[in-house]
Amino acid sequence: MNLHYQVEGQGDAIILIHGLFGSADNLGLIARALKDKYKVISIDLRNHGRSPHTETFTYHEMASDVVKVIDQCDIERFSLIGHSMGGKVAMAMTQVVTNRLNHLIVLDMAPVHYHVHRHQNVFAGLQEVARQSINNRKEAESYLAQHVVEPGVRQFLLKSFAKTDTGYDWRFNVEGLIANYDTIMGWEEIPAFHGKTLFIKGQNSEYIQPEHREPIARQFPAAKAHMVANTGHWLHAEKPETVNRIILNFLQSA
Repeated sequence: MNLHYQVEGQGDAIILIHGLFGSADNLGLIARALKDKYKVISIDLRNHGRSPHTETFTYHEMASDVVKVIDQCDIERFSLIGHSMGGKVAMAMTQVVTNRLNHLIVLDMAPVHYHVHRHQNVFAGLQEVARQSINNRKEAESYLAQHVVEPGVRQFLLKSFAKTDTGYDWRFNVEGLIANYDTIMGWEEIPAFHGKTLFIKGQNSEYIQPEHREPIARQFPAAKAHMVANTGHWLHAEKPETVNRIILNFLQSA
């Protein structure tokens, strides 16, 4: 699997991994804050952005895809920053790049199986748009709004709605994501990773809960934690200066 990715800056390498329904651009505020001091590689995961679509969609496969990009760039040591689903990809990678990893930073995600399905309305909206003959993003948003109430979520999704040779369509693989949703929400526990690890939680987000402390400590014994006040799941977009400062401080710590 040859993923689409973009490289900015020079220095020690940092790999940015986006979440579900996202693309490399979604962590752009972090990339811009880091590229003056680091080589930043922003990746489109399989079934997202400009990367290829596939029927299978496991964390092992996604982790292997990212490692392939790193090897293609001839990078030996690096740090990982992953948001949401991308955080799980980054955590899964620790088992195959243990001795190459400088820092692991996970944005608002725990290494657990989430049993609550959160995205039924999003999938319904994506399928509604896909069924229509769309001429522009405004039309797409009108159909999406029948199922997705939050304007911010609609705008986030529409970043992956683009004109193709056959008309407008979603860049991500809608049916592939639906078929593999249980895998995306799931998690197979990994052996303990003892490297430098930081979990950053949005205070108002439900993705990291008190009951997740034990599985985090078991799988990442050296992990530190930081909570960003008055933010939700997209904490890096809601308070970019705060999140970027936390990330830089951790990367520069001994």
